[in-house]
Formats: sequence, structure tokens, C-alpha cells
Amino acid sequence: MRIASRTTASRTLFAITLLAALWCGEVQAEKKTVCTITVNSADEKEMFRQRLPKDKFQFVELVEHGRPDWLASACQTGVQCDVLVISGHFAGTNFFSEEIATQEFLPVDEMERVSCSDSCPGMFSKLKEVYLFGCNTLNGEGLDSDALDPVRSLTRLNPTRPEERQTRATNALHGETNRDRMRRIFSDVPVIYGFSSKAPLGQAAAGMLSHYFQNGAAGEVGSGRVSSRLLGNFGGTSLIAASGMRDSDPQAVYRDEVCRFFDQRLKPEQKLDFIHQIMARNKTQVRTFFDRIEKFSAAVTPEERALPPIAREFDNIAQDAVARDRYLALIRETQRPALRARMLKVAGTFGWLTPENERAELVNVIGDVLAGNAMGPAEVEFVCRLNEKHELDAELNRLSIAPAQANRAAQSAALACLGSSEGHARVVQALTSSDPQDVQVAQVYFRQRPITDKDELRGVAMAIARMQGADGKVRALDTLAHHYVADRDSLEELVRMFPLSESVSVQRAIAGILIRSDYKVIARPELIRTLSERRLRSPDGEDVIDALIRRLRMS
Repeated sequence: MRIASRTTASRTLFAITLLAALWCGEVQAEKKTVCTITVNSADEKEMFRQRLPKDKFQFVELVEHGRPDWLASACQTGVQCDVLVISGHFAGTNFFSEEIATQEFLPVDEMERVSCSDSCPGMFSKLKEVYLFGCNTLNGEGLDSDALDPVRSLTRLNPTRPEERQTRATNALHGETNRDRMRRIFSDVPVIYGFSSKAPLGQAAAGMLSHYFQNGAAGEVGSGRVSSRLLGNFGGTSLIAASGMRDSDPQAVYRDEVCRFFDQRLKPEQKLDFIHQIMARNKTQVRTFFDRIEKFSAAVTPEERALPPIAREFDNIAQDAVARDRYLALIRETQRPALRARMLKVAGTFGWLTPENERAELVNVIGDVLAGNAMGPAEVEFVCRLNEKHELDAELNRLSIAPAQANRAAQSAALACLGSSEGHARVVQALTSSDPQDVQVAQVYFRQRPITDKDELRGVAMAIARMQGADGKVRALDTLAHHYVADRDSLEELVRMFPLSESVSVQRAIAGILIRSDYKVIARPELIRTLSERRLRSPDGEDVIDALIRRLRMS
């Protein structure tokens, strides 16, 4: 009897324990998971954490500081998010921090990979709401993509031609705004909050969230319904709400095609076959997908390209004469030189241009740039970077340019980037010109092609000393600041210039060069005395001159 009672009691205790465990499990299951991706300010995340009931919400930070693959690592944990809060400055291609030392960032391409590859099936499958705390995260204006340049050109030339009407219709189905991308990435998510233009800083956004939660709005979070109260508390900002793209959306087909570039379940040869299909379509679709085609083709290593399945697909593309001719025609009607150069490189990658033909086409692009009357610093930088490895130096003699244009600073700098010694000499003169535009051109050139000859550097320093006008002198000195000056005569010329300067901005520019130079080659006590006694009064506290004096005293 006693044994039976013990058995009955044990069973009763087990049942009670099991029910308690099940009840606790249900309570735990009822908790909503708020996932946070914090690459900049944590103010918004902390406000959610403080104001949401702990018995109803749990928080998981997905970023692991110091780990570059933190998103993939988070996927492996099996976490399922009901709410996602992303905090970071947004530049269209990634979320990032304003802190230079912060290494973590969130590329939009990585978000597309996760969304398209089903490599993280649980993390975002239950999402009800996404909060994007960054400027322009839901901006609905068209992105200023180089790939759209030919479309703009056609519009300017003939906005009513049938091809252009087709282009506009196609573009309507190929959304490339920030809002379109977020709607694709967070497909089927009921509510996505973000900003159509400028967003408030983290502290200000946290204050608006605080007012929102004070009105008993915690129950709205994770409901999957747009909160008019939240939008109201962010009144005066550009906060808006959107919903994730659904299969019935007109852009759903485009979403699926974009995913074929990011889906890791597809083999490289399958992606190449899809690229070949795009190249066989009309020009508008080639333009639309160009950035992704370029990125994929550049990522294929020589070792991968040698693999038979991949080599076979590249060969299929190379042999398609119709697609090649259509693509080369598209290049010719493209007006932006930088985009033309990129498109030519892709043509070379696909075997549609030999290396010799590609160089010849690049020379044509440069020739068109040189012929432009509006050529300036940006065009100089483009030519210098295009010939960064000096592959085009041998093509210099193929360029013909009118003498009047050849003597202009910008054209001279571009020619110098192609190895012209005469052009280089003219840019050296332009650095000390009274024309600010010429000086700016010289600045760009010397950042790309620094002066290495100490005699030339000394001559430039002496020419700067003879310049009239503080503004031009500061610009010229700032150019020298990008050089490591170790020549005694050049440094002494700068020191001699310091007490003669009538502008504190000029003295600061000189100090900026000296602090980066090998200043130990000149007399230190004399230099400290010159800097201390002959400096002009600073209007806004300590500056680079003070920093230089301290460094000299410590050395």
C-alpha cells in the first residue's frame, strides 16, 4: 500500500513537472525575437531593448565584432527573427559606421546573397517587421547608375522613338531604387520601415522611439501591421513604410532573375549560361544587368576559368557573333567614358575583343575625353587610373590632339598620365599657376603620379615660394603634402617660406608638409624657434603647427 502510494505520488509529481515544463516552453515560444544588426549607433537598439517587455521579447545581436563573416556565423546558429533592426549609415551599396576604426559593415550584396540562396532559411523566414535606420534606405528615386547612361542618352535624343518607349516600359519592371532592393531582399515581409531621404541621427531617432513607446505602443512591435503612431512620432522626418515583394508583384520575375546572380546553389557555369541569355536580349536588359555581369565576370579566377564546364560557357559566349555585335554597338552609343571603359573590359573578358583591340578601343575613349572642352580634374583622374599599370604608354603616339588643346592643363595632365614628358612639364608649371582650376588639375595628377625626382621637387618648392595669393599657394602646398619630402634644400625652402607668409592657412599648409617629412635633416632648434616665434596667431585654437612643434621637441 505504501509502495503504491509512492508510485502514485511519483507519477503525479512527474505529470506536474511535465506540465510546468510545457507551460514554460509555451511562454518561451511566445517570446518574439528581435534581431539587431548594429554597425553604427546602438541608440535605436537600446531603446527597443529598454522599452519592450522582457517576458515578451528577446534580443539577439547578429554582428560579432572582429569577425568578417559574422552574418554567415549568425545563420549557423539557427536564430529565427520576428523583428530586424539595422542601424548604420547607408550608401546604397552597404550599411557602415562613421567610426574609421570600426571594421564591421553590411554589404547589400551580402543581404541579397542570404535572401536568394536559402543559405539562411530560418533567420528571415518569420520576419514581420524590418526597421532600417539609415538615410535613403527606402528612397524610391532611380539610382544614378552608369549602366543607365545609354537610356538617358536615348531620351535626350528622341524621347518618343519606339525603342525608348520600350525602354521606359522595361525599366518599370526592373526597379533599381533603394526601396526596390529592400523590397526584394525582404520578400513577403509585411512591414519594412525606412527613410526616403535623410534620417535622424541615432540619438535623435532613439528619442522619437522613446515617445512612441511611452504611448503604450510596445504591443505593435512585431505585429506585422503598419503603425501610424510610429510614423507620427517620426513626423518631420522622411520615415515611410513599405512591404516586401510578393510573387504577384510586377517586379517578381526581375527579382528571381537578380537572384540568379547571388544564389549560391547555382554553379558558376549555370550563372554564365544565364548571362549568355541576357546578352541575347535587347539592349535595355543588358544595360540593366551590366553591373552584376561585370562583377561576376571579374570574380572568376583564371583557375576557375580553366575548368571544362566554365571554359565551355565562356567559349559559347565568345562564339555568339550576334550578341557580340549588339554589345559592341551598345558600347559605341554609351556617352560616359568610364562606363565605356568598363564595358570594353567585359567585352575582353568574354573574348569579344583581343587585348590589342581592347587597347585600341580604350585609346579611342581617351581621344574622345581629350577632345572635350569641359575636360577637368575628374577626367584627368579617369585617364590616370585607366593607365595605372602603364599598359597604354605605348599607345600615346596614336593620339592626335589640336595644339590649342594640348597646351591646356587638363589635357596636358591626361597626356602625362600616358607617359608624355612634355605634358608632365606643363603640369609642373600648372601647379604654381594663378588659375585655381589649373592648380586643381595638377593636384589630381600628382596624387596619381607623385614627384620622385628630388631636383624637380626642390624646383616646385621654390616656385611655390614665389607664388602670389594665399589660396593658390595653399592648394599647391597641399599637393606637396602628399609627398614624403626628405630633400634638405626643399625642406629649408619651406622653412624659409614660413615666416614670410602673411596667412595662417599658408603656415598651416607648410607645417602639414613638414610634419609628414623627414624634418630631422634640418636644424631642429632653429626650426622650433622659427615655428614658435614667427607663427601667426591661430583664430581657432591649437592646430597642426602646435602638433609639429610638440613632435620636434619630443624627437
